Amino acid sequence: MAEWLEHTVQIEVDAPIELVWSLWSDLTQMPRWMKWIEGVVIEPDDPSVSIWKLGSNGLVFNWKARIVKQTPKQIIQWESIDGLPNRGAIRFYDRGEAGSIVKMTIAYAIPQIVSQIMNGLSLGKVVESTLYADLERFRDYAIKAQDQSIE
Repeated sequence: MAEWLEHTVQIEVDAPIELVWSLWSDLTQMPRWMKWIEGVVIEPDDPSVSIWKLGSNGLVFNWKARIVKQTPKQIIQWESIDGLPNRGAIRFYDRGEAGSIVKMTIAYAIPQIVSQIMNGLSLGKVVESTLYADLERFRDYAIKAQDQSIE
């Protein structure tokens, strides 16, 4: 029996929502700031479907995901349709002159016995700190992209 684990992290980005949205909504760019994501390919016949490859410590996981909700500058929500069971959403909040907030929620299913072992190892905290570091890399990437567009 599988158990779903969920993690939520968020970060403030000193960049306008239009830029933040345009960078994040290009899923193929994810490996630039997401440590464990090795690649994302968009299905040519259906742009709402993407194929993902995650790699960590010699382990490789693949899955196919479908965007189930997308509202420009507000949310991208997905769920896996094949492979590693996962779902989640990236939410965007416009703070005007103050920039933007990016909030990421990711959930994934793992066997219950693995979940019990993970709880003992505090792996949930490791996952959340990795996701937060991903958001920090995204923030730096967005700020660099903004600086380059100003020059």
